[in-house]
Amino acid sequence: MSDIPYTVPRTTPRFAFIAEAEVLGMKDTARVSELSSRGCYIDSISPLPKDTEVQLRIRYGCSSCEFSGTVIYTHTGFGMGIAFGELTSAQRSTLEVWLDELARKLD
Repeated sequence: MSDIPYTVPRTTPRFAFIAEAEVLGMKDTARVSELSSRGCYIDSISPLPKDTEVQLRIRYGCSSCEFSGTVIYTHTGFGMGIAFGELTSAQRSTLEVWLDELARKLD
């Protein structure tokens, strides 16, 4: 299914996460379906190519946050994995709030 196999083991927990995503340069709508402290998976029927630098805005509930990142793998017709770039303290704080909420839902 994957165009490019993802062989690096994950070092951080990944959570199911449904949120609206806006990826600059993409015309199609997108959504985040998984989130970790290092990146996310974006559902999209037209994913961007591997190694594409992206700017994205994630809207979750009443909050939103913008991130830069790089496409690290794609699944044609399904979506793409994005690794976040350098995070500011505000971005990290928002991400930690979202991840804490997701972790509490698993307890």
